[in-house]
Amino acid sequence: MRILQNTGNPKGFWGRVVLRGMNVGHAWLSKKSLDFIDWSSDWRVLDIGCGGGANLKRLLKYCRNGSVYGLDASAESVAFAQKLNNKQLGKKCFINVGRAAFLPYDDAFFDAVTAFETIYFWGDLSVAFNEVARVLKMNGRFLIGCELCNPENRFWCSKIEGMSVYSPEEIERMLLSCGFGNISVYRLRGDSYCFVSQRLEN
Repeated sequence: MRILQNTGNPKGFWGRVVLRGMNVGHAWLSKKSLDFIDWSSDWRVLDIGCGGGANLKRLLKYCRNGSVYGLDASAESVAFAQKLNNKQLGKKCFINVGRAAFLPYDDAFFDAVTAFETIYFWGDLSVAFNEVARVLKMNGRFLIGCELCNPENRFWCSKIEGMSVYSPEEIERMLLSCGFGNISVYRLRGDSYCFVSQRLEN
């Protein structure tokens, strides 16, 4: 089961195997979720937990005249994502190592922030969501996509260290407490959900 630990923090050979799998396996979630936002071509967007970088590649198409930033706690993920987006790297695409609880960006820097299959590993969501609110412009969008939103299903949490699954109600409640509003909750399939909210408070 050691390979499963690379889900939260990919490292080495097995980490790269997992990242390739994520880019393919999570594509349906990101494609479906991205359709819930009316994107502007000049937006500056951050993808937290960017993993293998496939979502960054998609966001670059939505924001052709803007810029896309990727952040991941795994150096392996960052290197993988940089390689996948090498043509735009340092021009319209910027990818670095970092964590959701300590976002290395100025206040009100982004028009939108996305997070696909990653909040499970963010620790205290109130800390991370407040950081997202800080770096978002007023009325900026925060999109969360999760394939797992049933805390009663302990299968994956019992196998992957540091993983926590939250119910849709918990996520919505935490967003509200951290200054987000206009929250739309979309059930996709099974226990998969997408959340789209806006930063409304300082």
